[in-house]
Amino acid sequence: MHRQSGIALIMALWLTVLLTAIASGFAFSMRSDALAARNAVSLAEAQAAADGAIERTVFELMRPQMKASWKPDGSVHRWTDGNASVSVVAVDEGARIDMNSAPDPLIKSLLMQVGGMDDASASALVDAIVDWRTPGDLRRPNGAKAPEYKAANLSYGPADAPFETIGEVSRVLGMTPAVFARIRDAITVYSHLPGIDTATAGRDALLALPGATADVVDAFIAQRANALAQGLPVPPLALAQGYAGGAVPVWRIRAQATLPDGVTFARDAVLRPSPDPRLPPITLAWDVAPAGAPPAAQQLALQ
Repeated sequence: MHRQSGIALIMALWLTVLLTAIASGFAFSMRSDALAARNAVSLAEAQAAADGAIERTVFELMRPQMKASWKPDGSVHRWTDGNASVSVVAVDEGARIDMNSAPDPLIKSLLMQVGGMDDASASALVDAIVDWRTPGDLRRPNGAKAPEYKAANLSYGPADAPFETIGEVSRVLGMTPAVFARIRDAITVYSHLPGIDTATAGRDALLALPGATADVVDAFIAQRANALAQGLPVPPLALAQGYAGGAVPVWRIRAQATLPDGVTFARDAVLRPSPDPRLPPITLAWDVAPAGAPPAAQQLALQ
């Protein structure tokens, strides 16, 4: 009887330990689910605030232009939307180099000055870029058409048509992920301009101008910021002759919303007004942006 009582006590203790472990695991699981649900709700709230900020920015840019009107010049606008702190920056797409319209010297200088490529490699990649966007099978001396992509064991070939997205540029034969990452914030496929708008262009786009140096570009950015602060016209940039463009009615907007619990969501969008003012703007790109990193469009405002 004594031995049986001892065994029963031990079994009761082990059963108590087992039930405690199960209860602890269940409590931990419920806490994790509750945190995940709370984060999902916060992320949805931040996303809604950021998307709403994009819509408001488009509305402000489409209003009749007056002194206090918003302009796509890289200025940062901040406000509070419910619990979310929102910041928005917009710039016209003419501030970037259009990979469908830019001349060879501008693209080559971009690959060398910003992408870090040597002269020969940059020249070959320019040929491959032009071959991608040009219809037909005629290949440039150092370019690439379908046979070259097949020889490189790639499952795709050139589109033989203009680039439709910035990401498509990364698929060109010879374009490495490292080079594309460096030039990404300086290129576009939406401006349809052969040059750039020096009044809003970021530092990388300005460095891509043939003959540009870091000292010349930094001095121009300082002069430009000073002129804008005083409400004066942006001074001309001598080395931009032949590659200068104007503003275009295509806007790249970046909106970021942050909640009190730290959850942040950022949206990058490219939009242009519809030809019919009764219709909403046309969305050309709608992407999730890395939160916290200032976009290229914000370079002007930061300077």
